Amino acid sequence: MNHVVVAGAGLAGVRSVEALRARGFDGRITLIGQERHRPYDRPPLSKAVLSGSSDSSFVDADLAVLEVDFWPGVSAKSLRPGVVETSEGELGYDGLVIATGADPITLPGDGQQHVLRTLDDALELRARLVKGARVVIIGAGWIGAEVATAARRAGCQVTVIEAGPTPLAQAVGPEIGARTQGWYEGIDLRLDTLVGSVDEGGVTLADGDFIEAHVVVTGVGVRPTVGWLAGSGIDLDNGVITDEHMRTSLPNVVAVGDCAAWWSRRFQTRLRVEHWDAALNSPEVAAVTLLGGDSVYDPVPYFWSEQFGHMVQYAGHHPAGDRLLYRGELEGKWSACWLNSDDTLAAVLAVDRPRDLVQGRRIIEGGHRVDAERLVDPDVSLRDCVV
Repeated sequence: MNHVVVAGAGLAGVRSVEALRARGFDGRITLIGQERHRPYDRPPLSKAVLSGSSDSSFVDADLAVLEVDFWPGVSAKSLRPGVVETSEGELGYDGLVIATGADPITLPGDGQQHVLRTLDDALELRARLVKGARVVIIGAGWIGAEVATAARRAGCQVTVIEAGPTPLAQAVGPEIGARTQGWYEGIDLRLDTLVGSVDEGGVTLADGDFIEAHVVVTGVGVRPTVGWLAGSGIDLDNGVITDEHMRTSLPNVVAVGDCAAWWSRRFQTRLRVEHWDAALNSPEVAAVTLLGGDSVYDPVPYFWSEQFGHMVQYAGHHPAGDRLLYRGELEGKWSACWLNSDDTLAAVLAVDRPRDLVQGRRIIEGGHRVDAERLVDPDVSLRDCVV
């Protein structure tokens, strides 16, 4: 293998380059990225960058030392075996890493709607979050909650519109979401409410009501950026389908990060996780696979969110759980634990209880059973609940 092309210059893309070099690949590497920025982390965009405590989140990677040919501002347009068609022409490859990530979903209407996916998005939105501005945020998921936190802190008049019955209902279920509803103090939170369109000067709801806004932020999710792969022969289903080695259906092609839907041995299902941890770690396995080795990607998915003064951390795959138990009181620090039918831990969500997250993640990795009666006692550490 003489030439590897990495399509996508986010964290997953640059980590793929690093992993290839770390494993001794001394051939040519071309990294193409749609944005003109050098690679950066996305989680700080809705946290440090949006709050103003930082202006960037560039990845600490020296592309010159890595001897990578970096093509910024270049998009992948289509794929056929051995060739990536880009906005700058054809690019041949011996090996290909698909790391094109995901794109935000936008809503109908001619009005301006902001999304939060890129560094430019974050800087532009931050400039508009000024005291007294009327801000409408569509979606009370992870991003919506973090944008609402920043907007409220900036002194904006904030309205959050959520189609579900509670915040985070789609992410972790309405029962957990209901426990976060009280965090929206000072915010006009409208649940079970559908948006018809984003129009000039505000948002028109499905029932015809109009909410005036200086700024509209749409945070209703993302879609994997895989349209350029149509007709390529790569299997697609809510992302690029891969096995547990990050291998796609085409020879010498792997996929990583937000766009990869990999097979999880641990949970016996296909997962696609749109979070930093997957972008950081899946390239390690993909690089081994591309170079002919044998490595398995089987993580306990992990992510975190900072919202309304709370640190929310999650590990696992809660749809695998059969019952939900709580540790701690709603008014203070608490955690939620999903147990399987055999009392092994499927997932844990910790609110201001970082030790629960760390210990819970290790318990899930080990496949250990826990004592449910001890688990609900917040004064007993999770590791001491293992049986």
